[in-house]
Amino acid sequence: MAKQTVERKIHTRKIGKPNAIYNLLGGIWKAFMYKKYNVHYTFKTDFRKEKGPYIFISNHASRLDYIFTGIPMLPVRMNYVAGYNEFHRSHLAGVFKLLKVIPKKNFVPDYYTVKEVGRVLKAGGRVAIFPEGMSSISGANQPVAIGTGKFLKHYKVPVYYSVIKGGYLTSPKYNLDERTGRVEVTFDCLFTPEELEHLSPEEIEDKINRAIYHDDYAWNKEEKHRYNIGDKGAEHLEDLLFWCPKCGKQHTMKGVGNTISCSACGNGATLSDTYELIPFDENSLIPETQTAWFNMQREVIKKEVEDENFKLTESVKLGMLPEYETLKNQATSVIVGAGMLTLDRKGLSFSGTKNGEPFSFFIESKNLPTYGMCTDLSRFYTFADGQFVEFYPEHNVVEKFFLATEEIHRLNGGRWQDFTFEK
Repeated sequence: MAKQTVERKIHTRKIGKPNAIYNLLGGIWKAFMYKKYNVHYTFKTDFRKEKGPYIFISNHASRLDYIFTGIPMLPVRMNYVAGYNEFHRSHLAGVFKLLKVIPKKNFVPDYYTVKEVGRVLKAGGRVAIFPEGMSSISGANQPVAIGTGKFLKHYKVPVYYSVIKGGYLTSPKYNLDERTGRVEVTFDCLFTPEELEHLSPEEIEDKINRAIYHDDYAWNKEEKHRYNIGDKGAEHLEDLLFWCPKCGKQHTMKGVGNTISCSACGNGATLSDTYELIPFDENSLIPETQTAWFNMQREVIKKEVEDENFKLTESVKLGMLPEYETLKNQATSVIVGAGMLTLDRKGLSFSGTKNGEPFSFFIESKNLPTYGMCTDLSRFYTFADGQFVEFYPEHNVVEKFFLATEEIHRLNGGRWQDFTFEK
């Protein structure tokens, strides 16, 4: 018998409801993790005793959200949906199998996910989804993934939700060092089956975006909870905030210790343990919050991509998933080649090598709303012809690729548009 690939093993799995191991692991995580992260939760609608199937959704603040949302729900067991590529990582594959986690290829259609979610719900189970498709990069939400409204209408079950506050500040995307402080989670009801039936997919997505939207930096500017950022709180922050709001230059920012500054004009600030950016002096021009800075940076890139001749080119290493074994040492892919990655008004193209042979592909902008990010801003991924491809750029241009790709997709009439409300 031919040896099965990892992909084949994943996609031939028939997923049922979690068993008692879920509660055992949940109890262990509750004992050790909730105290550590100072988690507090409130149920505006207590649906833990709800009988029958339902879908649970939440904003995706950090990689710890499964714990922040799953523990308060105990003894309820939920089948979480997680990124397909994460099932190829050895430190997660076993746990995901035990907990009956459902795989999903992010930002592309995935029939297997639809089928297995249906299987669980038909058996009376509960499914947990983070509809943004990826944990927050900026500290605030991105719009839910294309097709979320249609997806929820398809199952005709109640939809409950939570909003996580402080999760990103505990585990920011630009720096993988965890910073304990305070996390608050609020649970409530979002849709009844009758409401889903009468709302359009677009109306459903708009209501979700409004319900789960949260900006951690704006929230903590008011709350002033302290987080243990240590003495390297701003390191790698330039990977996220690469544009100087004073001189307008890009890729001149640098995070050192707890400060971030521009090498071109000296503009800068010190990061406090409440995540406030304190300007160096009266000559420094610093936005009110990191989210405000990020949003201003987006507007700069939005203007850039309006030029029909816009082009962003970067030398990258190419990573892919091994066929017959899982990834070790928390790797996200195996380097199989290298080449040039180019983004223009038409879409994304790669030209280079794969396993010593010429390899190239092109993805039209309408089919590329954004990318995935497995860990931090050092690399990013997408799916080309159904295959996972991860890019390791030579320079810190990951966030610019994200912003430019998203705005080109929107400019060209792509379905994944920005929020319809003022954030």
